[in-house]
Amino acid sequence: MPMIKPVPLEALPDELATAVARGRETLMLSSTLPVQIWAHRPKAALAWLGTIEAMHADGVLNPRLRELVRLKIATITRCQACQVARKSNEVSEADIACLSWDDPRFTPAEQAALHYAELFAADYVAIDAAIYEALERYFTTEQIVELNMFAALMLAGGRMTYVQRGYPEDDAAPK
Repeated sequence: MPMIKPVPLEALPDELATAVARGRETLMLSSTLPVQIWAHRPKAALAWLGTIEAMHADGVLNPRLRELVRLKIATITRCQACQVARKSNEVSEADIACLSWDDPRFTPAEQAALHYAELFAADYVAIDAAIYEALERYFTTEQIVELNMFAALMLAGGRMTYVQRGYPEDDAAPK
């Protein structure tokens, strides 16, 4: 049960309701419940969704990589809504079962991004010049900046959703 009472979908301001519908349509949102909690601050909720949508719809990282990073961070934040959601068909259940950054199933670029995501979420002080050098072998500066921003949003969003219990009850079973 959510810690903060969600705003009913039918009570969302029009602009936020439109953003939620667009997010559901594009698979950017798998659940409306977190946004219904954020809807107590509709302008902030719109800004948050707008930033995520900019990366989802017009991002410079490919959808598979973004999904791998999102799911890696979800395993660390323990956000059930994030763990059960699937936002790209390019990531298989076998990929998800093994999100170890050094697994050979992942390309070198994916390994570098997964390693970065793991450190970002669990041991950020370990991110040093060597980690950035590894990223620079596979990504442009623009992509690295987006990876930073995306990891930050996923970490914050996952933790926020977890502590607010902003996930449907059927997603609450321990994973």
